[in-house]
Amino acid sequence: MAGKIRVVIAKPGLDGHDRGAKIIARALRDAGMEVIYTGLHQTPEQIVETAVQEDADAVGISILSGAHMTLVPRILDGLKENGAEDVLVVVGGTIPNEDSEELIRLGVAQVFTPGSHTGEIVDFLKEKVTG
Repeated sequence: MAGKIRVVIAKPGLDGHDRGAKIIARALRDAGMEVIYTGLHQTPEQIVETAVQEDADAVGISILSGAHMTLVPRILDGLKENGAEDVLVVVGGTIPNEDSEELIRLGVAQVFTPGSHTGEIVDFLKEKVTG
């Protein structure tokens, strides 16, 4: 793999809390990754467009609003429709275990819930993107 790992960090929907997303973005940057933070209130279509335009290796979706079972599948579908199904998608936030399992079944690489260590997320992305 040549160059830095490119990760889009996105906050879909009406969720207005982005502290966790900013902490993850900083940890990924500190680990040598290139991070594109989309900001708050992004639509799934905007997130997909950013991932495609930025030639992202991964998309990290931070969601605390409870709309993960609606928004995340739309992002996964949008990536497939745009020929970017190889982009690794991870989700972070308050996601119930049964929903985490379903998201993984749908194509999410991993779900990180509150209490996950930033090093674990960094290692996961490095292993999956470059490994």
